[in-house]
Amino acid sequence: MFKTCQTQILSIFALCSIKFAVSTEYNHHYEKSDHVQLWANTVGPYHNRQETYEYFALPFCRGTFEKGVSHRHHDNIGDALQGVELTSTGIEIQFLEDKSKQTYCEVEVDSSVLQQLSYAIDNHYWFQMYMDDLPIWGIVGEIKHEKEEEKTGEKEYTVWTHKKFEIGYNKDQIVDIQLTSEHKVKLEEGAKIPFTVEIIWKESEVKFTDRYEKYLDHQFFQHRIHWFSIFNSFMMVIFLVGLVSMILMRTLRRDYQRYAKDGDLDEMERDLGDEYGWKQVHGDVFRPAAHRQIFAAIVGSGLHLCLTVLVVLALIIFFELYTEHGSIMSYAIFTYAVLSPVNGYTSAGLYARMGGKQWIRQMLMSAFLVPCLVGATAFTVNIIAIGYHASRAIPFTTMLAIGAICGFVILPLNLIGALFGRNTTSGNTNVPCRINPIPRPIPESKCIMKPLSIIMLGGILPFGSIFIEMYFIFTSFWAYKVYYVYGFTLLVLLILLVVTVCVTIVCTYFLLNAEDYRWRWTSLATGGSASLYVYIYSIYYFMFKTKMYGLFQTVFYFSYMGLFSIALGIMCGAVGYCGTSLFVHKIYHYVKID
Repeated sequence: MFKTCQTQILSIFALCSIKFAVSTEYNHHYEKSDHVQLWANTVGPYHNRQETYEYFALPFCRGTFEKGVSHRHHDNIGDALQGVELTSTGIEIQFLEDKSKQTYCEVEVDSSVLQQLSYAIDNHYWFQMYMDDLPIWGIVGEIKHEKEEEKTGEKEYTVWTHKKFEIGYNKDQIVDIQLTSEHKVKLEEGAKIPFTVEIIWKESEVKFTDRYEKYLDHQFFQHRIHWFSIFNSFMMVIFLVGLVSMILMRTLRRDYQRYAKDGDLDEMERDLGDEYGWKQVHGDVFRPAAHRQIFAAIVGSGLHLCLTVLVVLALIIFFELYTEHGSIMSYAIFTYAVLSPVNGYTSAGLYARMGGKQWIRQMLMSAFLVPCLVGATAFTVNIIAIGYHASRAIPFTTMLAIGAICGFVILPLNLIGALFGRNTTSGNTNVPCRINPIPRPIPESKCIMKPLSIIMLGGILPFGSIFIEMYFIFTSFWAYKVYYVYGFTLLVLLILLVVTVCVTIVCTYFLLNAEDYRWRWTSLATGGSASLYVYIYSIYYFMFKTKMYGLFQTVFYFSYMGLFSIALGIMCGAVGYCGTSLFVHKIYHYVKID
């Protein structure tokens, strides 16, 4: 094990030295006749984007060129998690040197090869390649005479055998790649199929910084309905914030005046009076939440996730990370690990204010809540991926790396944050009202004022604020769209958080007015209830907006959509609770309590 780790470390240092020593794809500068590496990535059915296999899982033949690196599995941890399998095609390509059509290998079609290629063509298999970090897509083959086959019941499978690469260059950099598949050959058992390649270099005026523009579907993402949805959500926020402020200020002012008048009455008059509302539960409203360990862990993890998402979105916007495969996932893991003290500080501080004593157990729970959810989901999908021999199967070494990050980065940083949070809030409950020793009985209320009803209704407006953006995000992730409008995402996220806080405050005010003091869990669930509607929408999207099929893709889709919805619920729930907590502390702080 130690020798393996040592070898990997030395390989990394050697690779880094190669990056800065020669002209390669790592610095994106070439000289004439320099070798340009063509990487084969994955192959898989068009309608199941996540069901991918290593390129050479199909009986494609490899070229004979062996110069440079012949096999490079993963550039970063994001590649490993996303199933990027980069393997050299063995095709010789030299910078600025054209190559006429020539054969680089042959495939003899036996029964096994015929069966594999026929199955791939039947399921519309596409393959992906990379050259100088630019993606290239191509189709494996076609079924000939589809209309006639319906009459005769026979299918004629043809495979594309010629790859024509037209490579655009600007000075010493590659700025564009076009792959054209040509020359269809009928699949017949016993035949020998030659695979050919042609290289054409063309000078281009495209700047290197703009070379990724061709992959961005501006017409789709900048559609008028996208802009309209953003404007609509923004106006809804302004209206909602104004409405909440006006209602609560007028209502609370009236409540304060009534309660101030009640304070001038003697004890007997107050007992005979008709008192009701949120002031009546002042002795119970700051009672610690039930199951406070998991409650504090959810709040801490939610704020941790929220800050991580905001930072990662900012990094993507400033550094355009979507142009580099695996970079977004790698930065997200790194950012989440570095921001772990936020989780420890928040959850430990909240737990201490609620009188918790088992702080080590609580700290471990908050540190591993999200990693365990992610790990359980990935493990479930990984079992099926291994059974399918898919490239999405996470390598064991990557699992060890993630485990090491959790054990040696996330846990210690979470512990440091927990120590600060526990020590700074120890003995300071920070509540404006004394807590009654005996809980007050909760009166019967109308069905709409019950916590479950409030929770279900509370998620409708937050979901409505992100509904349109969900369609664009889903389409980019589950279909062949490069999502690049992360400025929209950041704006929609901020709108979602504001709407969530406003709605949660209003729902909590109604709950307290019904003399129900169980606001902590209710506000947390109300803030996170939008995630339930997101998951319901994901079911609709799967059934009516996609053509996904098969066990692997179905499990992958619903598992990760469930994880996405849970993470969104934890994040929004924590933000909603924190906003509501400030509101509750504020209103009871100004009430004269006898």
